[in-house]
Amino acid sequence: MPKKSKDATTDSRWDSQVRLLAWLATCASVFSFLFYFKLGDVLLYGDAIAHINIARRVFDSQTPGLLQLGTVWLPLPHLLMIPFLISDAMWQRGVGGSIPSMAAYVLGAIGMFRLVRRVLAHDGGRDRVASLAAWSAALVYAANPNLIYMQTTAMGETMYLALFLWSLVYLSEWLRGDGKALTKCGLCLGAGCWTRYDGWFLAAMVAATVVGILMFRGTSGESRFPRFQVSRAAIAKFLLIVAAAPALWLVYNGIVYRNPLEFANGPYSAKAIERRSQNAGSQGHPGSGNLMVAGMYFVKSAEINVANSDWLQRGWLVSAIAGFISVLFLARRYGSTGESRLARYIPLAFLLVPVPFYALSVAYGGVPIFIPPWWPFSHYNVRYGLQLLPVFAVAVGLIVYTLVVSEQWNLRVRLSCVFGVLVFAAASGASIWRATPVCLKEAQVNMKTKNELETQLAIWLGKLPVNSTLLMYLGDHVGALEKAGIPFKRVINEGNHRVWRRPADPEGLWERALADPGQYVDYVVAFEGDSVWQAVQSRHLKALVELHTTGQAPAILYRAR
Repeated sequence: MPKKSKDATTDSRWDSQVRLLAWLATCASVFSFLFYFKLGDVLLYGDAIAHINIARRVFDSQTPGLLQLGTVWLPLPHLLMIPFLISDAMWQRGVGGSIPSMAAYVLGAIGMFRLVRRVLAHDGGRDRVASLAAWSAALVYAANPNLIYMQTTAMGETMYLALFLWSLVYLSEWLRGDGKALTKCGLCLGAGCWTRYDGWFLAAMVAATVVGILMFRGTSGESRFPRFQVSRAAIAKFLLIVAAAPALWLVYNGIVYRNPLEFANGPYSAKAIERRSQNAGSQGHPGSGNLMVAGMYFVKSAEINVANSDWLQRGWLVSAIAGFISVLFLARRYGSTGESRLARYIPLAFLLVPVPFYALSVAYGGVPIFIPPWWPFSHYNVRYGLQLLPVFAVAVGLIVYTLVVSEQWNLRVRLSCVFGVLVFAAASGASIWRATPVCLKEAQVNMKTKNELETQLAIWLGKLPVNSTLLMYLGDHVGALEKAGIPFKRVINEGNHRVWRRPADPEGLWERALADPGQYVDYVVAFEGDSVWQAVQSRHLKALVELHTTGQAPAILYRAR
């Protein structure tokens, strides 16, 4: 048999290094989940609870079906959770929602390793240096305390990051000569489009680049890009896959809600929520209407996610800039042809796509980001900064690689610099652990009183007769039912109506129950000001208990009949 080249190891999908990283990431994922599960932190985020219960209602509801997926949040995370939420125990404890995130964490770490090694690998002995750089990047990514916490929850950040990285892995492999990788890239981008709206922006950028490469190649001659496997049929297939995911979501919204952009401008969209907040007298969020300020808030949130002290945060920003400047050095030194200079490093440019996306979202999309150091000195959507974690991780890999291969200093100086970079990364992680990961702090700050009210309400709901039925608006406090273990098939809620009937559906189960609760349910749960509370004011129902928690609307449990 012919002897494999030294570069063959970089093409192996599951070689010994990848298997070792997968094992280490799996151990870190499981141990961290057990740690936070024991502390009761897995279900701190209100959005995590909502994600779990949206998935559960697809099969556990008085009107089950895919329409329970709703409109604002994209469907893939919920669909992946469903098999794990069939178990009542895994539903109540949140485990079923965490499993897809934990799997994505492991895949994301592997994707980071594969991306950096694929981009930097050359023929000969430098492959070992590429592996060292890949390990550095993967460890910075996987050891981030905020990502470690988020992967224990049912939030979508970890899943999107994994799809983000793998789309770039396959793009890199296609640019290096693997003709089949373009379809895989399209599938990852399509899945990303069904996970977070960030994916729509990324997919558009990647698709435009692929088309641009095809056009440039066509005008520049075949010899300029000899390693590219550019087939018009393959690119058409790629573009079809990438376009299908957002198109299907637009069609779904158009058919069900009579508005293809319901998720963007409907009553539950970020813009509508901000508009209601402003009507209630609150000030606009920082960066609204100002693209520069919006971008600054996002970048600062990214710094907070990788370090706790100001000087370490500035160090990461400098490292990111230095890492990407090093690409110019590497391209000049090891890029012997126009093809290799262009193709090798194109995927790394897409790591910066979250910056314009979130700047636009904050400035014009009604998406606020509140960070502790800047006004209004609070925590809200700080976790969005994790989208730049791949930038910082790859920058470390690039710096390590550049230092090792550079011949401007002696080996001892270069190894000392590499050691310093790794110590800097370790110190940053230690500073976060000492001060509590900001993503965990965000959940603790924003959900403390809400969780207290839901816990109290769950105790009272647990005292109700078995198989009794309820009328309740689930939008704000669905966690109370989850804690009490009450199946949704016993609860009439706002999801039990025909959403395509506008502006109202008098024949819908939800509307009929609001009009006459005693005919449909045994008990009513109302929160002051919500639609159920407004409906029962003229009914003179008997209040069994009224719960008050600071910062939350009072909850009243009524007997309906």
